[in-house]
Amino acid sequence: MSSIIDGVDQRTNLAGTNRLELLLFRLGTAQLYGINVFKVREAIACPNLTKLPQSHPNIKGMASIRGQTVSIVDLSQSIGRRSLEDLADNFVILTEYNRSVQGFLVTSVERIINISWSDVLPPPAASGASNYLTAITKFEDKLVQIIDVEQVLAEVMGIEADVSSELVNNYSEHNQEIRQHILVVDDSSVARNQIKRTLEQIGLEITLAKNGKEALDMLKAWEAAGEDIYEKIALMISDIEMPEMDGYTLTSEVRLDPAMKSLPILLHTSMSGTFNQALVSKVGADKFIPKFSADELAAAVQSMLK
Repeated sequence: MSSIIDGVDQRTNLAGTNRLELLLFRLGTAQLYGINVFKVREAIACPNLTKLPQSHPNIKGMASIRGQTVSIVDLSQSIGRRSLEDLADNFVILTEYNRSVQGFLVTSVERIINISWSDVLPPPAASGASNYLTAITKFEDKLVQIIDVEQVLAEVMGIEADVSSELVNNYSEHNQEIRQHILVVDDSSVARNQIKRTLEQIGLEITLAKNGKEALDMLKAWEAAGEDIYEKIALMISDIEMPEMDGYTLTSEVRLDPAMKSLPILLHTSMSGTFNQALVSKVGADKFIPKFSADELAAAVQSMLK
């Protein structure tokens, strides 16, 4: 099964082209789900699991995979569906999110598809704020649901968004009379709120956008209204993988506009990998940091605002 994602390193040339590859899988029904191939290490038959006492109920157990102890998360149960039971017939998608490696238990791994981010849309408003979808798309006339994995991990593993008092005090001492405005772009509601909470602790005002297209439309509207973009916002923080327009394309579009081409841009993503560093220069971003360390994010923002 791991052969389905052989050559993933060669797929990095998609970055910056507003395209992505999704690994499709199922959770016990005909419904298709998708996960960005960049976040996938391999897909394997479910190994033997060791259940740890007092672990989160959505963690099916721990497994030793290639010399590393990995938490295996029941993805179906995590999004409010029925728990997956027949482990011998199930599979694990091994992923790297937010500086950690975890496995997601699924019933089947289907195939990889190559699509444009413009064909990936936000979930319908009718699905409600409590849903676990970050986006939807279609493949061969079938709906593909893209799960907000950051929300799943935040609930299962927990993420610390508090900034150390040293960083808070350091920033306050130098910016007592300045309340700078930051544009934060991320398709995950959990991630947006984490970033907002972190940056508000160091005295920053935050405007939120759900994807690259919404952020670019916002910037263009401010420009059309005669506002000076550099006075309006001091910095833009953007996720990379987002529906309709990814963070790389958003950065490229900003750099092409004379009214905002020098806007400082920080790319902030759960996608790990050295290719991200190379793409920072390719698209013209100023800095890249992986999610999620509250102190590292606060320190990076402080450095860029000085």
